[in-house]
Amino acid sequence: MKAQEIRDLSEKEREDKLTDLGQEIFNLRFQLATGKIENPSRLKSLRRDIARIKTIQREGIDEVSESLEEQKEENK
Repeated sequence: MKAQEIRDLSEKEREDKLTDLGQEIFNLRFQLATGKIENPSRLKSLRRDIARIKTIQREGIDEVSESLEEQKEENK
C-alpha cells in the first residue's frame, strides 16, 4: 500500500485498515510459530504498511497541534 493511497483514506478507514493489518500480522505470526507459513516476506510488508499508516496519522496530529499553537499565539 502506497502512502498516497493511505492519505486518500478517511481517518476512520485508516483505523479500520490498521486493525485489519494488525489481525493479519497476528495470524501470520501464529502460522510462523507453527511452521505453516506460505509467504514469510508478507510479514515484512505488513509491518511497513502499519508503520506508514501510523506515520501518516502522526502527520495529521502534528498539523492540528501546529495550527492550534498558531491560533493561540494570534489571540495573545
